[in-house]
Amino acid sequence: MTSPSSSVSFNAPFDGDLRADLALALQLADAADAVSMARFDAADLDVQLKADSSYVTEADLATERAIRSILETERPTDGVFGEEYGISGDAARQWIIDPIDGTANYLKGIPMWTTLIALSIDGVPRIGVASQPALGRRWWAATDLGAWTNTPDGPPRRLAVSSVGAISDASASFQSIRQWDEAGQLDALVRLSRSVWRDRGYGDTWPYMLLAEGRLEFVAEFGVQEYDIAALVPIITEAGGRFTSYAGNDSIAERSSLATNGVLHSAFLDLLSPTPPSESTR
Repeated sequence: MTSPSSSVSFNAPFDGDLRADLALALQLADAADAVSMARFDAADLDVQLKADSSYVTEADLATERAIRSILETERPTDGVFGEEYGISGDAARQWIIDPIDGTANYLKGIPMWTTLIALSIDGVPRIGVASQPALGRRWWAATDLGAWTNTPDGPPRRLAVSSVGAISDASASFQSIRQWDEAGQLDALVRLSRSVWRDRGYGDTWPYMLLAEGRLEFVAEFGVQEYDIAALVPIITEAGGRFTSYAGNDSIAERSSLATNGVLHSAFLDLLSPTPPSESTR
């Protein structure tokens, strides 16, 4: 088995048929949405503090249980890696789940939270679903099947990243100043903000989806786990973008992420490096 911690090219060829697995992933998202929305903004929502000082709600736990229950029936030989209940099974095929990405928003009644569902095969995330039921939005992708999003009254729309080719014309999402400061990357963040056309912190999953839709050119963050980003990889890559760790490696286990429209990936890595190229050499 290749674990999700392994560094395997996210563009490695794949010759399987993922249509049935993608349909299942969307079914899992439907079930998750029903559970999470039933308790969203509830006055009596049960909230607990985990050992790592992050919050978990009854909805996080119930949503992951709902997903796992379906997988036990539909894919009993697959492994599962979820934020709340850990790793079960040992298989080359592993479902990676974050039942509610953005729990801090969820428990505050803020609708910017997402259920993330991925299928990793031999260490490469091949299917990704990001569902934001409180906003009525969903994005999904599978290797060689494209990246898609729902539309209010019509058929799904295929996603494509932007063709912006200059950092000075790019729009970037950096998550939070505190996050970059704690990672020792505050100087790099200031350098980024001075170089791009526009910079904003849009939240957790949403900026990656904006990138896949062609509305941003750069997203990066620190302190992420595999279940925070696995589902994002196929959505970004199938939309034509590039997804790596902050160091530029094809890995979801380095506790960082850097996603771009692809055209600017190397330029952003150079800009953020400890010794960035001078303006005269860029």
